[in-house]
Amino acid sequence: MSEGLTEQFASLVSGPDSAIELDRAMLLIAAHERPNLDVDRWLSKLDELAAGCSEPTLDGVSRQLFRFDGYTGNAADYYDVENSLLDRVLERKTGIPITLSVLAIEVGKRLGVPMAPVGMPGHFLVRDRVLDDVFVDPFHGGAVLSAAQCRRYFHTMHGPQAPWTDDYLNPVGKGAVLFRTLNNLRAISHGTGETEREIWVLRLMSRIPGMRHEPTMALTDLLVERGRYDMAADEFDLFADAVEDEMPQVATQSRHRAVGLRSQLN
Repeated sequence: MSEGLTEQFASLVSGPDSAIELDRAMLLIAAHERPNLDVDRWLSKLDELAAGCSEPTLDGVSRQLFRFDGYTGNAADYYDVENSLLDRVLERKTGIPITLSVLAIEVGKRLGVPMAPVGMPGHFLVRDRVLDDVFVDPFHGGAVLSAAQCRRYFHTMHGPQAPWTDDYLNPVGKGAVLFRTLNNLRAISHGTGETEREIWVLRLMSRIPGMRHEPTMALTDLLVERGRYDMAADEFDLFADAVEDEMPQVATQSRHRAVGLRSQLN
């Protein structure tokens, strides 16, 4: 795996959340699966989709993508890895809620149509940034939902007694979108025993500010389990550098663990 790709991703997510190029970051995730992927080619594909939309509105973007262009949810093979890779979603015209939502948001961005990602538990949606009570469900053909309909759908998925809060419909940050995308890939990779993919997925998760701790610990545990003590030590050092100011004791502990791991290489 090219460390250059990981460094590009880390650089992209290192600044303010609002400055993250979500489309490029999603394609860098895909490039870890296929290192020869041409990121700029797929960014141009998003440009083409936006150029083909005749009505620069939320309804227009939704109608163009999910009716005329034929993008749809992959209900038949929901846990296919390729549903989480934006280039494959663009090529195959099928994906899961989060990647189809990113597709709509990024096409909308090119047209000046403000949309926000909504990470409702169990299902991802797009929210109109102008009309607070308008939501789009890209997985189900771009269906337009009200907040009340979103709540009913939530209870359909989780049961009528599942606790609900209106906060579930609040927009989430771009870093959270990337983390959730990666977490999907992590779950699939862990379930199928694809360790090499799980390693790079955890590495990318550990680079997202504010979300580093758990994936770093999971990554180092996995690397140690595989006898890759030097790689695990490097991850502890990177984590220590990242959290030095906010968690100095944790940073010190991480550096001690790195030293201990490297001692096993002698």
